[in-house]
Amino acid sequence: MFGINGPEFFLLLIIGIMVIGPKRLPEYTQKLANLVKEVRRMASGAREQIKEEVGIDIDDVDWKKYDPRQYDPRRIIKEALLDDDSKPVSAGAPAAVAAASGAAAVAAGASAGSSRPVRTVERLPAGEVAPFDTEST
Repeated sequence: MFGINGPEFFLLLIIGIMVIGPKRLPEYTQKLANLVKEVRRMASGAREQIKEEVGIDIDDVDWKKYDPRQYDPRRIIKEALLDDDSKPVSAGAPAAVAAASGAAAVAAGASAGSSRPVRTVERLPAGEVAPFDTEST
């Protein structure tokens, strides 16, 4: 507890008894006992309140599922890269995905390129300032 071993705890206990004194010692031990009881009551009350509000038993929750340490980005990327992608690429897939799929790239890229809508870019005339909405920023 707090990195204190047996002899150190015993020494602190004796120093505490000497500082508090034999007259006030029963009063302070009673206060400590009441504090421990109150903390236990509050903890059990919080557990009951959570159980009542959430509707599940806290003991039944699999907390390992919610551990953020299991979500190692390196592991996730490694598994994704080593995952066997034997699924064929659809005809409507973007060209980059189609190119990454090897032999299916030629067939998918050709059909994806022909069915892709043409993107038009409107340019402002020279010297015209781009519209700026002061309320949006």
